[in-house]
Amino acid sequence: MILWIVFFVMALVAAAFVVRPMVRPGAVNLGAAAGVFVVGASFLLYQDIGSPELKSHTPNAVPDVVDVVASLAERLEKEPGDVDGWKMLGRSYLALGEFQEAADAFQEAVTLEEGRVAQTLVDLGESKLAASGQSLTSDIVQLFENALALEPGNASALFWGGIASANRRNLEEAADRWERLLSTGPPPEIRQLIEQRVAEWRGMEGPPASAAPVASTAPEPASTPAPAPGELSLAVDMPAEIKQTLPPSTVVFIIARDPAQPAPPIAVQRRQLSELPTTIVMTDSDAMIAGRVISTLESVEVIARASLSGQPSARSGDWFGTAQAAPGSSVSLILNQQVP
Repeated sequence: MILWIVFFVMALVAAAFVVRPMVRPGAVNLGAAAGVFVVGASFLLYQDIGSPELKSHTPNAVPDVVDVVASLAERLEKEPGDVDGWKMLGRSYLALGEFQEAADAFQEAVTLEEGRVAQTLVDLGESKLAASGQSLTSDIVQLFENALALEPGNASALFWGGIASANRRNLEEAADRWERLLSTGPPPEIRQLIEQRVAEWRGMEGPPASAAPVASTAPEPASTPAPAPGELSLAVDMPAEIKQTLPPSTVVFIIARDPAQPAPPIAVQRRQLSELPTTIVMTDSDAMIAGRVISTLESVEVIARASLSGQPSARSGDWFGTAQAAPGSSVSLILNQQVP
């Protein structure tokens, strides 16, 4: 999930400022800047992802997405009670880098839900943080605290709640929250950062005794249950002889798209090469644009691409694999073809 990409960037930022005085001007400005980087990268997913063999993006992709978002905003003016529509609009604005508009959209959703859905509170808090570019203010912290009260295991709320606790010099609470974050199954690289920070907060030299082994966070594809009717289960891997020639940090984009209308894609997820082999489940909730979901398609084209440039658009030398799948099925994606 994109969630762990955010955590990786934010954990690096957190490592920089929690070991210094717990409250200092500009500390969370860095976090907001990292958030801008992450959601800004999402915008490139709309713009640049085309056929795996193409070296440049489709010029008309961006206007199409902007028009769709504008159309959704206009519809919500006439149907303001559509809570799912407001959430979709918020996610779309985030992808476009319109952070204040995203916060406004998520605020509408929070109001309609009467503040009873943890993830919407988290989405609002993260949008407001990105929009402000300033500090983890008390009103933003309260959103994460409210989310934790509703859903104690919410990974995003645990992450931000831990940073907020550390800023208040409540290191015991910060460590408790990030230990619970470990139970949500972060990838090994992120787990190491979390464990290191928890150890420092607890004054220990090693990871907390309660932490699960790193190996347990990387299940093999065979252990994943069969997908539901509207889902796609994608087992992604790369031959060992190719994998060993690439840096473990190489970005791998996993793309689902409509064969009849490839751009913009239906859904995109992002991993690192070090996480392979892995199984990814894509559902309608991963939709990038309202109304374009996996369950409505008879067939879905899926692509996994190891991007040597780190960019969503294909470049010469990238490794990729493709397959066709029907919703509700499982398919293997082997990255054994190279872009000329």
